Amino acid sequence: MHVFSRWILIAGLVLLAGCSSLNPFARKAPRNEPAPLVQFKPSMATRTVWTARIGKSGDYPLTPAVIDERVYAASADGEILCLDAADGKLIWKIKAGTELTAGVGTDGKVLVVVGTDGVILAFDANDGKSLWKAQASTEVLSPPALGGGVVVIRSMDNRIAAYDLGSGARRWFVQRTAPALALRASPGILMNDGVAYVALPAGRLLALAAQTGSPRWDAPIAEPRGATELERVADVSGMPVIMGRDVCAASYQGRLACVDAGNGSVRWARELSADVGPGLDQRYVFASDERGNLQAFSRDSGSSLWRNTSLSWRGLSSPVSFGRAVVVGDRQGYLHFFSREEGALLARVQTDGSAIRATPVVVGATLIIQSQNGSLLAISTE
Repeated sequence: MHVFSRWILIAGLVLLAGCSSLNPFARKAPRNEPAPLVQFKPSMATRTVWTARIGKSGDYPLTPAVIDERVYAASADGEILCLDAADGKLIWKIKAGTELTAGVGTDGKVLVVVGTDGVILAFDANDGKSLWKAQASTEVLSPPALGGGVVVIRSMDNRIAAYDLGSGARRWFVQRTAPALALRASPGILMNDGVAYVALPAGRLLALAAQTGSPRWDAPIAEPRGATELERVADVSGMPVIMGRDVCAASYQGRLACVDAGNGSVRWARELSADVGPGLDQRYVFASDERGNLQAFSRDSGSSLWRNTSLSWRGLSSPVSFGRAVVVGDRQGYLHFFSREEGALLARVQTDGSAIRATPVVVGATLIIQSQNGSLLAISTE
């Protein structure tokens, strides 16, 4: 453990000193100036349905979770809120008792967050009552994934472990080899129909049976390449997305790829470097690349459909499909609405001026956003 921690520290220092863009949580000013906002005539009306406040997210992309018409959100100082998704009214509020580095994960009955040093905390999703506490092997940055009676956690030493939702007892773990250098980031875990799809460093997407941890398949989202370890960093970024039999993911210095959920075979892949996950709907796969370009690809073939470069170096969030628009947030607190069909800018919404790192969450006809400074907003279009 001490050897691993020392190696991660050295790797982190190399990444931070040599290339700040490799650290999604770096506080240093971006090396490239963000593109100025273009003037345009909005062709889509937006409305703020409700707003609420929570503590700041700090250096962590804490993402709200929405289930059963409730919004669950957490802050870095340990505050956890449950709100009514329709009107934003507070249902309950608690303090976790520790600072948080990952969350929120919930199945509507149990809510799980992760605190400093890898402490896993579970609460009753109905009233916020503490249920149990467990311990991960090291620090956790990826949101917990719940399903099939377990919560699956990935820690920074590349250990994937499942804990019983009722008791917190560890059910299984899978240890994967950590690459020499890796991003200090939060590759996500997607739970669907009893399978945990785990995004990993070194460009891998791993499918595990949630009940037992048995591997279903291991797919190459990217193939690390280059003469140096720095050039070979190709970690899967953000949360994978799934629809039907398509599981899609993006990687840093690698590719955007969609694989078959049943057997892990790569359906198509395109060269792309991203530090956030993709978006997906019935027809399109959307990606925000590391340079701030928003792109759309055919879900069936992977062919490029359009590319919008107006938000270069603005630090975009993962894109989400929302009605006739695809939506991204940026590091200056703006939400941008683009046409799904052609990539034209439709609308823009200013929030509190702080970065929108958390992926916006679609709830019916409403979009839920959490900013780094703690603004929670529900936005609809007209």
